[in-house]
Amino acid sequence: MSIDLPESAVPPPTGPGESSSPPSRRTFIATSAAVGGAVVAGGTFLAVPDEATAEGASPSSRVSLTVNGTRRTVTVDNRTSLLDLLREHLGLTGSKKGCNAGACGACTVLVDGQRVNSCLTLAVRLEGAEVTTVEGLADGDRLHPLQQAFIDEDAFQCGYCTPGQIVSGVGCIQEGHTGSPEEIREWMSGNICRCGCYVKIVRAVEQTAGRK
Repeated sequence: MSIDLPESAVPPPTGPGESSSPPSRRTFIATSAAVGGAVVAGGTFLAVPDEATAEGASPSSRVSLTVNGTRRTVTVDNRTSLLDLLREHLGLTGSKKGCNAGACGACTVLVDGQRVNSCLTLAVRLEGAEVTTVEGLADGDRLHPLQQAFIDEDAFQCGYCTPGQIVSGVGCIQEGHTGSPEEIREWMSGNICRCGCYVKIVRAVEQTAGRK
C-alpha cells in the first residue's frame, strides 16, 4: 500500500555524490501528522481508524420482527442481543438477565416456536421472526394453562427464573417432550432454579401437558 505525502514532508532526492541523512525527529513527527496520524511499524504505515471508529461508534441496523403478535421495527447496535432489545428497547422485562451467558435459561423466549436463550441471540439476525415472551402467553386476563399450573403447584419461590421456566415449559410441551417426568427434566435441564423447585416445576408441566 502506498501513501502520498505532501512535498514538504518528503526529503528532496539526492544527486550524485550527495549523501542522504536520516530524517530528523521533527521531520518524522511532521510526516506522521501529514498522513493522518499513521504510525510506522517495521517500515510499514498503518492506517488509523476513522473518526467514527475512534470515538467508539459502532454499526447499527434496522430490524423488523413480530413480538407477542405486534410488529415492531427498531434500530439497534449490531451487537445488541435479543434480550437487551426486549428489555431496553421494547420495555418487556419479563425475560430476565441471569448469567448473560446462556447457562441459566432465565432469558428463554420462543423464536418461531423454538426455545432460544435470548441473551445469546443477536437481534439483527431475527428479521421477520416471530418472538414470544412470557408477556405474550396470556390471553388478556386469562393466564396460559402453564402459568396457572405454576400457581396451582406452587412451582416457584423467589420467582426470578419463573418466566424462563414457563416459556421453556411451553416449548417443551409443544415439542412433545412430556412423556414422563424424566423426559421433562431432561428437556428442561437448561433452565436452572436456584431455589430448587424442580419437582413442582415438572409437575406443573406434566399437569399442563395432560390437558392437551
